[in-house]
Amino acid sequence: MQNPYLPIPVRIDKATIETEDRNLKTFKFVYVNPEDEAKFQYKAGQFGELSVTGKGEIPIGIASSPTEKGYVMFTVNKVGLVSSALHNMKEGDIMGIRGPLGNWYPWERMEGKNIVIIGGGFAFTTLRSSIVMLLDPENRKKFGDIHVVYGARSPGMLLYRDELAEWEARDDINMHITVDGTDDPDWKYNVGFVPAITEEKAPKGDDDTFAIVCGPPIMIKFTQPVLDKLGYKHDHIIMSLENRMKCGIGMCGRCNIGKEFVCKDGPVFTLEELNSIPKEY
Repeated sequence: MQNPYLPIPVRIDKATIETEDRNLKTFKFVYVNPEDEAKFQYKAGQFGELSVTGKGEIPIGIASSPTEKGYVMFTVNKVGLVSSALHNMKEGDIMGIRGPLGNWYPWERMEGKNIVIIGGGFAFTTLRSSIVMLLDPENRKKFGDIHVVYGARSPGMLLYRDELAEWEARDDINMHITVDGTDDPDWKYNVGFVPAITEEKAPKGDDDTFAIVCGPPIMIKFTQPVLDKLGYKHDHIIMSLENRMKCGIGMCGRCNIGKEFVCKDGPVFTLEELNSIPKEY
């Protein structure tokens, strides 16, 4: 059995600045020992602990897709000691990854169904993983219609802009990109908050449609009643409580909401499951 506290050594292969404020950076890691890739078999929706020697570790959702082989990607917001240290590291530097951790979006249950992905801000990381996985030729035929509602404060704060443009051009996915506001005369997409665009663009809920929601707490709070209005059953609304992740294995006790440990029992829950615990998310 692998020691859950022992990180896998990885090398920074590429670091890409994603946003105009330069606080969001995507790291592409390759495994120092190629055989470690087999130990880090993950599914879209899971997370890992990024470990920087002498600084600590932070839980971050996995941004790459299981269909992307030979590397793993994380998008990191520069907000504290560990993330700042990571942002200061260079391509070629060595660090560690612990995981994969937590559960994942219930892909087997959603096969043959329509999927609506709703995300905001830098919480779009595991949703990027999900979209790339869904669009893989081996997987796309397993699912019905795909709608994506993704929003940021401004155009310069959108993640993965090249990929957003590629997905927008496809005919097997419906992209609804939005920003809170902009004075850019060349902006050709939506303007408005994610809940409002969801109400306008998302299909009605039924037995064959699931919604996956991941974003800041305020977005989640105001998206829930929109999905209720659209007729989504609570067991068809899948939510990720990424902001509650801590040690990753439920030992520190800081991730719990009621009886649930987000790191172990989540971070993915249905809204039906969340209805039975304190609304601390």
